[in-house]
Amino acid sequence: MFPASRSSLLVCRNFVNRTTVIRHAQLPQVDPRGPLSPLKKYVFSSYLEFLKNYDVKLEEKFPAAMRVYRVFKDGFRDFYIDLKGFIVVKKKLREHYHELNCLSRSELELNMRMPSDMWRVAPVLLLSALPFAHYVIFPLAYIFPRQLLCSHFWTLQQKTEFSVLDLKRRLNFYKPVFRSLQLRLASLKGHQSYNLWRQCIAQLGSGLHPGSIKVANSRLLFGPGEVYHLRNLTSSHVKALLKMYDMHSGWRRRKRLEDRAKLIHNMDLAILREGGVTALSQDEVRMACIIRGLNPTYMNSEETVRWLREWVKLSTTTEEDSWSFILHLPILIAYNHPSNWALKH
Repeated sequence: MFPASRSSLLVCRNFVNRTTVIRHAQLPQVDPRGPLSPLKKYVFSSYLEFLKNYDVKLEEKFPAAMRVYRVFKDGFRDFYIDLKGFIVVKKKLREHYHELNCLSRSELELNMRMPSDMWRVAPVLLLSALPFAHYVIFPLAYIFPRQLLCSHFWTLQQKTEFSVLDLKRRLNFYKPVFRSLQLRLASLKGHQSYNLWRQCIAQLGSGLHPGSIKVANSRLLFGPGEVYHLRNLTSSHVKALLKMYDMHSGWRRRKRLEDRAKLIHNMDLAILREGGVTALSQDEVRMACIIRGLNPTYMNSEETVRWLREWVKLSTTTEEDSWSFILHLPILIAYNHPSNWALKH
């Protein structure tokens, strides 16, 4: 059953623009033939007051219809603003030969988020263009916002809830990625970093995390020619990484993973350029943690800032062609985090 009838939606659509104009209306000018009588003034004043509050009356009479209207009105406005911003970002990238360091942190996040949002909402937009289809499509999308709409049409509560649900799905692939790292340990015997890496794997397997120094010193294993370099990963390892980052496992797998690592790396560099982690708002810190694979739901602001600062330090000191190290950071510093375990279990 739809949350609003067709007739109520029509009423809502027909009157809302009229209400906006009338809200700013003034009393009519005095008739030049003479002053208005008290009765006429009362009638005109009452009529205008009625029209000014008509949207409130509509909401009282058709509450479901007004909720649907506001969701799509605000959603389309925000989507249009971000779409224009995304076009500006793409233009800027073309002008700077696709060098990501020309973008701010918010522009980089928009560049990462907007393509998937466009794909997600495209069926609703296309189908709603058919004659009379929007009377069915919009209420249906309102009932199933996570499946049929993008974040622009979600409430603040829905944005938090859905982002955590998406992270929960991604967490299911942490273990396959860790197992893939673990399986290659034996092939490192004789390597200068073998003992260090064996300790890291043992700590991760026992429910702990290796310290930042150990993690940083293991970066060599992810560099060119090494066993964990992106080009040397097994196909099952690559597939698990794609799922861990909520990416499809179709064409150009390794290239898309490399692009994602570069994007995250440049977001971390932008955080430093713009004042560091402490310059971010609490909501921005929490969203940054989710993007990087940590559930901030059960953490206070100090804990999220501390964790994100550790990530940024490890990421920004990583050299080019060691992108695999950044891709595996969620395993190295978040695999056994209590907040992630609480979400999984």
